Amino acid sequence: MENQTFMPRIGDQAPEFTAITTQGTINFPKDYAGKWVVFFSHPADFTPVCTSEFMTFAHMEKQFNEANCELLGLSVDGLYSHIAWLRTIKEKIEYKGMKDIEVKFPLIEDITMEVSKKYGMIMEGESSTKAVRAVFFVDPKGTIRTILYYPLSVGRNFDEIYRTLIALQTADNFDIACPADWRPGDDVIVPTAGSCGVAKERMEDKEHLDCKDWFFCTKKLDKDEVLNAIIKK
Repeated sequence: MENQTFMPRIGDQAPEFTAITTQGTINFPKDYAGKWVVFFSHPADFTPVCTSEFMTFAHMEKQFNEANCELLGLSVDGLYSHIAWLRTIKEKIEYKGMKDIEVKFPLIEDITMEVSKKYGMIMEGESSTKAVRAVFFVDPKGTIRTILYYPLSVGRNFDEIYRTLIALQTADNFDIACPADWRPGDDVIVPTAGSCGVAKERMEDKEHLDCKDWFFCTKKLDKDEVLNAIIKK
């Protein structure tokens, strides 16, 4: 049993830890109170898929920060390996037009795999020493709100990571749900009617709602209204 790892679930409080990073020691999630965090793991330093991901995250960091979100990376490699790898990225690597990319967000040293095991990042059958490509969205109260898992062989979709962050905040701010493929400016889903009376009222409200049936009603939500509530430049 002691070798098993357990993944926290959506709605759980993010497991606490103190760790050494490329930006100093952090206490998580305490140090990030009041902010969203995209906490992600990668298998190893000096690997090509991970390099492409870190360059993309670093390129988009300002975009995430403007949405009140910090980035936090992890691998089971050591601090000096992290530093050497990130220096190599800045000095030598060009990818999709990105070059001279400096990774400024913290990258956790997790040689003991203590943090990886708390978050279920070490998967049986993949490797005993490599973390899968996990992504945890942690809200300003330290609650896990979304979990994405990718295998070692597939790089992450960063448009989807950012879209999910904006959708979560939109749902919170406007008390709605976001339908499939939602992006700011698209119609949103209003909460399902909790009574027959409310269902009837919604079906009759042609001005504000578009009801496909009593349980499926959408409404307009202006793109600027969404972005003004979330993006702070």
